[in-house]
Amino acid sequence: MIVDAHTHIFPPKVIHNLEFYLGADAWFGYLYSRPRAKLSTAEELISSMDEAGIDRAAICGFCWNDISLCQMGNDYIIQVVEAHPGRFVGLGNVQPKAGPAAVREVERCAAAGLKGIGELMPSGQNFDLADRDTMAPLAEAAQALNLPVLVHSSEPIGHLYAGKGTVRPEVIYQFAQNFPEVRLVSGHWGGGLFFYELMPEVAQALANVYYDTAASAYLYDDAILSIAMRIVPSKVMFATDYPLVNQAQFLKRVREAGLSPAELERVLGGTARAVYGV
Repeated sequence: MIVDAHTHIFPPKVIHNLEFYLGADAWFGYLYSRPRAKLSTAEELISSMDEAGIDRAAICGFCWNDISLCQMGNDYIIQVVEAHPGRFVGLGNVQPKAGPAAVREVERCAAAGLKGIGELMPSGQNFDLADRDTMAPLAEAAQALNLPVLVHSSEPIGHLYAGKGTVRPEVIYQFAQNFPEVRLVSGHWGGGLFFYELMPEVAQALANVYYDTAASAYLYDDAILSIAMRIVPSKVMFATDYPLVNQAQFLKRVREAGLSPAELERVLGGTARAVYGV
């Protein structure tokens, strides 16, 4: 089973009323007012998956700043998961600053069959992932419900791009120290955080942190795959960040990256199935 561990879809009403939503959320407006920005429905994602030979995908909505918009996006994720059994792993998004309302939304999503939380975007949702007080209610709910949390992360150096944000390795590391029992999926290779797992004390602190390859084609040479499998062999998950990255093209690159059959099995689905309980 091949699993794309990080994709995005949008309710048709968001796509059809784009101008309204561009004005309703500053981060959404920043990202999706660009001419080349893409928004996809579940049906478009399924078509891409079938073309690429991908069996299942973890689907996220958008990291809205308003909890009511998060609920709207989660409603669509729940609907899609129910309509296409066996094809999707649904993640529900919340605004951590909403406190009790965020916890209630996480509980609602879990009761509806969603398997995780995210993709959280601290820079877009204006919260500090490293702040214990802000994150405690959400982290405690995730732990109690056995839900992994997917969070955007980015590199402290290198080129700038829309959506890069400021969730750098030290921020992920602080969250992991604050909440060591929470399974955290650090998107986009954790901004390079996995390299520091060569330090024994860092590896111990990051025992429950995993990494996905979302947007890797825009960020790193493909040699990162074989290097990562030497450092964190059971923590890497194939992910595209669809529709940002073409699924078929990136899957081909992963298969040609020189990994062993056992390594490919873990990267292309084994680790994601374990993390998301598929």
